[in-house]
Amino acid sequence: MARAKKTELPRVDERLQSIGIIMDGNGRWAKRRLLPRSAGHVAGAKAIQPILEDLRKIGIHHVTLYAFSTENWKRPEEEVTGLMELIYKYLDEVVIPKIRADENFCMRFLGDKARLPEKLRNKCIEVEEMAGEREFVCNLALNYGGRDEIIHAVNEAIKDGCSPITEEDISRRMYTSHSPDPDLIIRTAGELRVSNFLIWQGAYSELFVTDTLWPDFSRADIIAAIEAFYKRKRRFGGLDKEE
Repeated sequence: MARAKKTELPRVDERLQSIGIIMDGNGRWAKRRLLPRSAGHVAGAKAIQPILEDLRKIGIHHVTLYAFSTENWKRPEEEVTGLMELIYKYLDEVVIPKIRADENFCMRFLGDKARLPEKLRNKCIEVEEMAGEREFVCNLALNYGGRDEIIHAVNEAIKDGCSPITEEDISRRMYTSHSPDPDLIIRTAGELRVSNFLIWQGAYSELFVTDTLWPDFSRADIIAAIEAFYKRKRRFGGLDKEE
């Protein structure tokens, strides 16, 4: 008999305050159900809020979600257009009401907004202007790429006259300057790569990969990731005293 999955949420401490999630597997979720890929993206969008709420309950303060990468423009135009419309709808119908109702929630956007459709770009601006820094920050990586972000930060440092450019100069100019680096990065759907996600900030993040497809990601998967994190020894290049 298969063991029942745990459903009681743990509490985290200061060692785990920021999590990044690579939300992968929407297309495969739809394919397994003989549905169009768009149905998988809709299901993936519906999965976001319950996961954010559970992460808040356990004491996480910063979550970064990988929604659309700089490489995703290579997908078929119909799929990209559908994704842009879905993200707009999610912001308008879910995020904005959430910000109005919850004084401890805000959303920030990582990435270059310039290439986004004007309608979506304006909606992102509206969402960010609705709330300043709050207790729980959800970063949505949209038209985001880790290499692109580093190039952006270095160019900003050059414009500001930094010479020589230091690690702190770059970190202060990253899209995530308002959030701590992720302690844990979770990837769904089983792929063993970071796909250009937070490659500067995630240099020492713990990685957790699950075969669960994003639309099926649940509280049990969160618990598994948290338990795995607390079994790790984070040395940051050093050694334990006993070593």
